[in-house]
Amino acid sequence: MEELANKLTAWIRDQVALAKRRGVVFGLSGGLDSAVVAVLCKRAFPANALALIMPCYSSETDIEHAEAVVNKFHIPTSTIALEEAFDSLLRVLSAGDHEPVNKKLAEANLKPRLRMLALYYSATQLGYLVVGTSNRSEISIGYFTKYGDGAVDILPLGNLVKRQVRELAVYLDIPKEIIQKPPSAGLWVGQTDEGEMGITYEELDHYLITGQAAEEVKKKVDARITGSAHKRALPAIPPF
Repeated sequence: MEELANKLTAWIRDQVALAKRRGVVFGLSGGLDSAVVAVLCKRAFPANALALIMPCYSSETDIEHAEAVVNKFHIPTSTIALEEAFDSLLRVLSAGDHEPVNKKLAEANLKPRLRMLALYYSATQLGYLVVGTSNRSEISIGYFTKYGDGAVDILPLGNLVKRQVRELAVYLDIPKEIIQKPPSAGLWVGQTDEGEMGITYEELDHYLITGQAAEEVKKKVDARITGSAHKRALPAIPPF
């Protein structure tokens, strides 16, 4: 894990240099992945790594966990409350006459898209790159919001399945309560990753690494991979 942490730290530093930027900015949600990214970014840029805590009707526990990471690792931070912007945008967008097909998900996805706006605003101001927190497990099945948490400049955890991220978190000494809590995107009250996916990360990781899984797991994962292909590609352009 030490070798992996050092390689990722150097990689982040190299990517910023290639882009001719000064540092990095990232969202800190209070979850496992963002905590790992935060520590790696702090290692790469001790003076130029900015964490944005962006509550939008978020749980108090998640905010407390984000602050715990900031305090433990002495990471520069800024808190940007997005509730007012979320409510205002929702009022404007809900004014149409059309009947919604998936109102809950459409509204929930506004949160990561607002966070993307805040991250790129800060990145442009400071001359930083936006660092994403998605891991291989999430990316593979499209478990991220298109042009939300999927809209970033670099993804340090993009080749690590969730299990590997957890192992890296232990090495980096991330607070145990963050490592042990059920993963959640925080899109609505009571939402968890595994509950929404219908499979566990253990099942997903095993399938991604070995190609082996129970038939029902294979069907669910394969369907998600196929259905989310557009999220991992540039917009389609006609071949003529």
